[in-house]
Amino acid sequence: MPITSNEISVEVNGEKYTLSAGSTLGDALKVSRSPYIAGTAVGILKEAAKEKTETVTEYAINTPRGEFRIEIKNPESPSGKLWAEHFKEYEGKSVHWASPEALAFGPFEAEIKPSRETGNFEAFEVMFGAGGFDPHNTHLIFSLKRHTAEYGTPEDGVFAEVVTGRKIISRLSREDTILGIEPIIEWEQISEKTCTTDLSLLLEDGNKIFTYFEVELSRNAPKGAENFYALTREGTLNVDVTTSSFISDDSLKGETTPYENFEPRREGAISVRTVGYGLGRIYISREERPSSLVHSIVGQVTKGIELIKLVEEGQKLSVECLPPQIVLLGHSFEEVEPVLSSIGVELIKDGYTGEDAVIVSQDPPTTLEILGEAKVTAYAVSRDKLIEIELYPEKAPKSVDFFRHGLELKTKTVGKLPVYMIYDDTYLFKTEKEVVKYKEILPENTPTDKVLGGEIGITNQAAKRMGTIGVRLGDDELFGPTGERFSSTNIVGRIVNPEKLLGVKEGDTVYVTETVRN
Repeated sequence: MPITSNEISVEVNGEKYTLSAGSTLGDALKVSRSPYIAGTAVGILKEAAKEKTETVTEYAINTPRGEFRIEIKNPESPSGKLWAEHFKEYEGKSVHWASPEALAFGPFEAEIKPSRETGNFEAFEVMFGAGGFDPHNTHLIFSLKRHTAEYGTPEDGVFAEVVTGRKIISRLSREDTILGIEPIIEWEQISEKTCTTDLSLLLEDGNKIFTYFEVELSRNAPKGAENFYALTREGTLNVDVTTSSFISDDSLKGETTPYENFEPRREGAISVRTVGYGLGRIYISREERPSSLVHSIVGQVTKGIELIKLVEEGQKLSVECLPPQIVLLGHSFEEVEPVLSSIGVELIKDGYTGEDAVIVSQDPPTTLEILGEAKVTAYAVSRDKLIEIELYPEKAPKSVDFFRHGLELKTKTVGKLPVYMIYDDTYLFKTEKEVVKYKEILPENTPTDKVLGGEIGITNQAAKRMGTIGVRLGDDELFGPTGERFSSTNIVGRIVNPEKLLGVKEGDTVYVTETVRN
């Protein structure tokens, strides 16, 4: 159906829609019913942006060993023009010959005039060469080291250089084939772009809209992937830092993650920092970066890379994960059994199995391990042992962070809290996880007049028992929930149902889950 003057055509996540002239971004989201969470940023590109892009000089070449990129030295040279006009024809070509000095994909026919002169070549240079000086037997040749040779190259000789993925070149053999070649558009040069939360923004004909990005998580990094699941539990990713080469979410900064997967940080690669400054930080690459011994690759953006490139610092994005996370903690056996059965996962029940059972731990602990083994053992307790808490991050941000870290509530929906002392109406807890060295606990949200029954306190570093967690069932005007003076006690939240502690004994374990404040 032709577009009239009263209509505009837009793309939303790659699908075309016809809208009335004067339509807004919000109208496009309604019509398309695209994945989108309120408050997240939406990327918009204008059709004219492509027209403003300069001559392409960089190309991505995909092989079974991975992707590498070449840069054209002079697009106006005969070989540069030949490449630009015919590069798609080289897809499907295999390594025809390989030596310690070079390798060649082909053969194919090309309009070149082979030279019989010996050429001098540097490592990772790229040229056309005619076997037997026959243009019908032309190859795409990649130099592996400095050498001299007669390849039947045209007069302009070397026309490109491998700029990223050089290790990939060295691993190629005669079994390998060029799977695909794609030109790289330098987004930094595109001025007509925006990333906005303003749904009243008027759209123009040809606008391309991106509402979310999709991630495929790596089975080689189940623990790191689980952290990404935790980070995006609400379907969003916070963009705390942006640079030309990456964006990052710092929500789990400080959380230890094992190094699991050494891979190139390709465009769209998701990695977690495993040691040093920025430990626990999640990165998404905007451009290809070298592999790193401190960045474990946990996944790859498979849709919506445009949004990753357009987003601005301080915004948040809608995200969908593949496969979806398996969430058992905090649920009953009756709730999770049909879900697990539908994806072919066997449920093994452990612990308490009464009608009021609630799952508090699982083995294996991660989604990808569960899917790999096709079974999971879920341990449950009576719901009476699951305590709901409300935390005060706006009043005591650092202390709440300490508390969540200690109970692993930053990555799990249920935390474990052993009881080590009970006296009068005071209950003291110590986390299983060693957390004293995590961060300083400076005085924060210390009480002044009275502590209310059910409030949760942490002993700060003004006292010897720093890191002790406590709850007092009754109000107190002298001492905090851990039995310390007010000045040594940071109030981090409250227990919604403190009466559940009445049946608890020393040595018991209670389980904790956060509740959303009304």
